[in-house]
Amino acid sequence: MAVIDMELEAVLRPVEMSLPAYPPKVILLSNGQNLVIRQVRREDVPVLLQAVRPLCDVDRDFTDLIGARLYAELLGWYRFRLRNGYCLIGQVDGRLVGIMNGRVYSQEIGINYHTLEIDRRLRAGPHLFAAKMEYHIEVLGQEEVWTTAERPISFRKWMVEYVLESQTDAQHELGGSPSWRLSREHYMGIRDRMVAGERPVPPELLETSMREIIVSAVGKRSGGRT
Repeated sequence: MAVIDMELEAVLRPVEMSLPAYPPKVILLSNGQNLVIRQVRREDVPVLLQAVRPLCDVDRDFTDLIGARLYAELLGWYRFRLRNGYCLIGQVDGRLVGIMNGRVYSQEIGINYHTLEIDRRLRAGPHLFAAKMEYHIEVLGQEEVWTTAERPISFRKWMVEYVLESQTDAQHELGGSPSWRLSREHYMGIRDRMVAGERPVPPELLETSMREIIVSAVGKRSGGRT
């Protein structure tokens, strides 16, 4: 490992806010399995990168682009080059089935990056995305979340389903596609329809998820949604 110049590192490393933790929750999926959604630490990133790396070579439905961007975002957070970043994951019996990340732009504004649904057969994507919005609005107490889409299915699932507000005067950090906004007022109006789950997570379920993040091989039905 390269020797770090701590004096220069103090200049390059961003000053970060102290973010409240996302309280874990459990959601009963349609197939009868329990989806545990929880927050991870920087130390967990190398394991998550194992799950994301294979997607960078999937030339289908912009999966390679999403995989590459998510990989860089996670690595940037891990290496202290992403300001006020966070990462949530979804697990079933300890197996990693979803990765959700973003960051805090300011006290009022949150930035949504990516929601990676590793196994689409579980149909967990809507729960994963909703958990991020819950974190920004209800836990962090922000007034709005900015998001964008990199593929048509993402646009239909998030912008259309959530009836998000188009922002012509703001550019999302991912660039390219237009920026869309979820306000606190709008979120609270659709919360009961979008956000599911129970707290606290039963101790045995939480213990299983905390013990190990199991990364399975990426299958044909695997992929990502922003």
